Amino acid sequence: MTTTIRAACPHDCPDTCALLVTVEEGRAVKVRGDPEHPTTAGTLCTKVAYYPERTYSPDRLLHPMKRVGKKGEGRFERISWDEALDTIAARFGEIYADDPRAILPYSYAGTMGYVQGASMDRRFFHRLGASFLDRTICSTAGMAGYTATIGAMLGMDVEEFENARLILIWGGNPVVSNLHLWRGLQQAKRRGARLVCIDPLRSETAEKCDLHLAPMPGTDGALALAMMQVLIAENLIDRDYIDKYTLGFEVLAERVAAWTPERAAAETGLAAEDIRALAREYGGTRPAAIRVNYGLQRCAGGASAVRAIACLPALVGAWRDAAGGILLSSSGNFAVARDALERPDLYPERFPRRTINMSSIGDALLSRTDGIRAVCVYNSNPLAIAPDGARVRQGFSREDLFCVVLEHFQTDTADYADILLPATTQLEHLDVHRSYGHLYMLASQPAIAPLGEAKPNSEIFRLLARRMGFDEACFAEDDACIAAQAFDIADQRSVAWPVLADRGWSRLNLPKPHAPFAQGGFKTPSGKCEFHSAGLERQGYDPLPTYVPPYESPRSNPALAARYPLAIISPPARNFLNSSFANLPRFLKAEGRPRLLIHPDDALPRGIAAGRKLRIANDRGAFHAWAEVTDKVRTGVVSAPLVAQALR
Repeated sequence: MTTTIRAACPHDCPDTCALLVTVEEGRAVKVRGDPEHPTTAGTLCTKVAYYPERTYSPDRLLHPMKRVGKKGEGRFERISWDEALDTIAARFGEIYADDPRAILPYSYAGTMGYVQGASMDRRFFHRLGASFLDRTICSTAGMAGYTATIGAMLGMDVEEFENARLILIWGGNPVVSNLHLWRGLQQAKRRGARLVCIDPLRSETAEKCDLHLAPMPGTDGALALAMMQVLIAENLIDRDYIDKYTLGFEVLAERVAAWTPERAAAETGLAAEDIRALAREYGGTRPAAIRVNYGLQRCAGGASAVRAIACLPALVGAWRDAAGGILLSSSGNFAVARDALERPDLYPERFPRRTINMSSIGDALLSRTDGIRAVCVYNSNPLAIAPDGARVRQGFSREDLFCVVLEHFQTDTADYADILLPATTQLEHLDVHRSYGHLYMLASQPAIAPLGEAKPNSEIFRLLARRMGFDEACFAEDDACIAAQAFDIADQRSVAWPVLADRGWSRLNLPKPHAPFAQGGFKTPSGKCEFHSAGLERQGYDPLPTYVPPYESPRSNPALAARYPLAIISPPARNFLNSSFANLPRFLKAEGRPRLLIHPDDALPRGIAAGRKLRIANDRGAFHAWAEVTDKVRTGVVSAPLVAQALR
C-alpha cells in the first residue's frame, strides 16, 4: 500500500518547505517538495530531498543508553526507558530539592517546530524551576537592530522579490541557504532586474549577480552609513515618505554627513566610487529590495549594521512598493501563542529566576557562581557549535556534571552524556511550523512509526514530568492538542489547527500583494520608522545608526591584528546544516575535505600552495584544512566553509 503524507521541513532555514512523503508498506521511500505550495513549488534542497537516508541511517540512535566510559570517550551500554527515566528523575529530584536553578536546558534549532522544540520541554523546565536559557547564538543582534528601526520582525513578502528592479543581497548566499528566494531572484533578473551581492566572499550567489562588492568582514555598517550620506547629499530620497512615516530624519542627516564614501572606503576596503555608485543606483531605482541576512550581524557591530541597513528603504520610499523594502525575517507576522505553549506561569517563585546565555555555555559550566550541576541538551550540539570550544569541552568534561542528551545520532555532545536518549526524526512525529522566510503556516504529520525505541521530544518530557510527580493538566496534553494551541487564532491572521492539519499549509490572512509599510504603520512605539530611537537611548545606547568596528580588527585592536593579520569567515557548507547531515556518506562525499580559501596575494608570502594541508590557529583554538588558493576571497580575509566534524 502506498500513501502520501503532508509534512514540513524542520530545519533552520527561512524556506520551511512543504513536503510530500511517499510511504510504502510503512516505510518512507521518498520525500519531495509540494508543487502546490507557492514558495516550495516542488523543489527541495539536496539535503532534504534525501531525508529518508537520515531517518534510516544505520547510525541512528534507537535505544536509551548510559555512559560506561569516561566523559568524551563515547562508550555506552543499552538500558531500558524505565531505567533511563528513573535515573534522570532521581538526579533532577536531588538537585530540585536544593536549588533547581542548578539544572539547565540547552536547546536551539535542531527542529524549528513548536511541538517538538518549544512546548512540552519548556513546560517541564518551567515547572521544575530550572535556569532559563537565553537563546542568542544565531540572530539576536540583528533582531535587536532591526526591531529598533522597524519595530518587529516584519518585511517584504518573499514572493514579491521577483517583481523588483534592483535587489541587494546583503550578507547572504541564497543559492546555498535560501534556495527558493534564489528562484525568485533569477526570475527578477530575467525580467531585467540588477542583482548586487555584498559579501567578503565571491560566493555561489555572488558569481551569478551583476555586481559583487566585497567589504572587509564586520564593516557593513560603514557601507550603509555612506550610502545614506550620498542619498541625502544628492537628494535621492523620498521627502514625502520621510516626513509622513519616519522619525528623526534631521538628526540622522547630521550623523551621516561625515560618512563620505571616502571615509567608508577606508573602513570597508571598497573603492569610494563603487560605494557612491551603489547608493546612486539604489536611490534611482524602483522597486528596490534588500535581502539582508544574519551573517553580517555576528560581530561586535552587528546590531548597529543591521539597524543602519534597515533605515535605507524608508529614506528612499522603497516601502511604497510591494516589491520594495527589506526582508530580514518574516517571523513577526505569525501570532505564536508562546504562553500557552510554554507555560511560564508554572515557574515556582521560591527562587529568583536566573538566565544563562547559551553563547557562553563554556563559561557557565565552569563558573562557581552559576553552580550548574545538570544540563539537558536537545535540538542542539553545543560541542560543535558553541563559541570558545575548548572551554565548552572542558565544561562538559566535569565528572560532577549530570548530562542528558536527546539525539538522533551520537554527536560530539552525546559523547559527554551520562544518559543518551533516542529522539524521533521529522518523519516520525507530529509538529506545527511557521517560517522566518515566507508567510505560510505548516502542519507536519508523522509518516511512519518511530524506529526502534525512539520517542518524540514532547513524549520524553511528558514522561519525565510524570516521573517528577508534576500533575498539572498541561502535562497530559497530546501533540495534536499542543499543535492546536501554537497560533493565536483570535489574531485573525492564522487558521485553526484542524484546517491547517487537513491542508498541510496555509497562507496567513494578509493582503496579496503585501506592502506592509506603504503607508507607515511601523510597529515601533511612534508608529514610524525610527531613525532616532528613544528606546535605545533609554537603554544607554546610541539612539542613531552608528558604526561599531569589529571587536578584533586593525582599527579596534591593532596589536592583535599584527599577530593575526587575516580575518576569517565561516560561511555554511553547502551540503551540511551545521552538524546536521554531516555524518551521512552522500553529503560527506559531496562536501569533500575541509578547505581554507585564501587569496593568492596572501598565500604567496606564506608559502601556501593549493592543496597543502594547513593548521589554522589563534589564541582560542586550531583546526586543519586544505588550502584552496583563489581570488573568490578578497585579500586580508580567509574563508573556511563550516565543516562541523561533529559525528564520529
